[in-house]
Amino acid sequence: MFEKPPLRYTDELRAMLSLAAPLVGANLLQMAVFAVDVVFVARLGPVALAAASLSVSLFGLLIWSLSGLVGAAAPLVAAELGQRRHAVREVRRTVRMTGWAGLLGAIVAMGICLLGEPLMRITGQQENVIALAVPFLGVLMWAAIPATFAALLRTFVATMGRPAIGTAITGMAVVVNALGNWLFVFGNLGMPEMGLTGSAVSSVVTTCAMLIAYVVVIRTDRRLRRYRLMGRWWKMERTRFADVMRIGLPITATIIAEAGMFNGAAFLMGRIGEVELAAHTVALQFAAIAFQVPFGVAQAATIRVGLAFGAADNAAISRVGRVAVVLGMGFMVLTASVMLFAPRLILRIYIDPDAPQNAEMVRLAIQYMVIAAAFQLFDGAQAVGASLLRGLQDTRVPMGFALFGYWVPGIGTALGLGLYSPLGGLGVWIGLMVGLVVVATLMLWRWKNREKLGLLPA
Repeated sequence: MFEKPPLRYTDELRAMLSLAAPLVGANLLQMAVFAVDVVFVARLGPVALAAASLSVSLFGLLIWSLSGLVGAAAPLVAAELGQRRHAVREVRRTVRMTGWAGLLGAIVAMGICLLGEPLMRITGQQENVIALAVPFLGVLMWAAIPATFAALLRTFVATMGRPAIGTAITGMAVVVNALGNWLFVFGNLGMPEMGLTGSAVSSVVTTCAMLIAYVVVIRTDRRLRRYRLMGRWWKMERTRFADVMRIGLPITATIIAEAGMFNGAAFLMGRIGEVELAAHTVALQFAAIAFQVPFGVAQAATIRVGLAFGAADNAAISRVGRVAVVLGMGFMVLTASVMLFAPRLILRIYIDPDAPQNAEMVRLAIQYMVIAAAFQLFDGAQAVGASLLRGLQDTRVPMGFALFGYWVPGIGTALGLGLYSPLGGLGVWIGLMVGLVVVATLMLWRWKNREKLGLLPA
């Protein structure tokens, strides 16, 4: 990670892949952590599953947003490493102040979780679901702080060239969460049978285990421990804290804007019909899994651009951008092809597409996958484009792009075509595509014009 930036595209491709591959693996394993909860909670019945899904949706959005906030450490730390001046001290200060920001954000998230009951009533949830969801969320909220700090340390080890650590620890988390659910949900090995609450307890235990694992690894790794991240943790660095918030808060808002568009689409689907919502959920599952690859490439791109930005190497910045865009969009061409030419193969993962009772859902899901195949390219492009700009510590204008693109042409088109045209659910998916196309176009336009816009180092 500290060698001179590569001068050839093949070298940059190799460096990008070595960083992105473990990040992709960690992203997929993180999805598996949440999938474990579904497997166990589903055995408690549909009401318990609905309560858990509702709570995890809210909590997951909060944690994803907080991961964006602490993700501000990636471009800042990478730039400090690229500058090669007093890197140990500067990196320690950045991680410390990012931790302060993350702690404040986690406390706010816990407060939002305490408002879970009125939020659920406002959105018209059923009383029996609320009765289970509120105590579940009351336990789950305690995972906010360890989850946020684990996300910060994952960003740190990845930026330091140790992304495989995050993959290994997230893999461990899958096992810990499965064991925790088995113990606490059903009361095995003498543990109390806690039902749905036991799944929340397992999530808290899992996030704490992840945090402890990161601390142990960092303190035992010779290269990482020299940064002494806990050194003088009480000392405030106002300028550094302001830098973290300047970069991190717009990332958080961008994440909320994108997630809000997809959550809003689910709400619209629910108004159109239950079958449409089910088809939407199944079609979106594969798209979400496929997205983890360009998302991992995007995370790697932020670090690689940040290193070049700190070294004031504009040629290296350009190489990173081209390689990242080709990798991210290239993979999405493959997934789009599968959606177009083998949609029933994908559906077979989740349901029996040949069962008569699933015929209408299958028909709709295949229609949605045609649109999903089209927006796969733009989904990868917007993720990579936004992350390249983050490497340049440019997040405010991209935030504006996301807020506008996802909520004006995106949700606006989905609302108009979904509820006020014969297209129905297909119109909602067209709206999702429009939002992604607009945001991807704006992000890549800004990246292409980075020199004219004064985004490059002097």
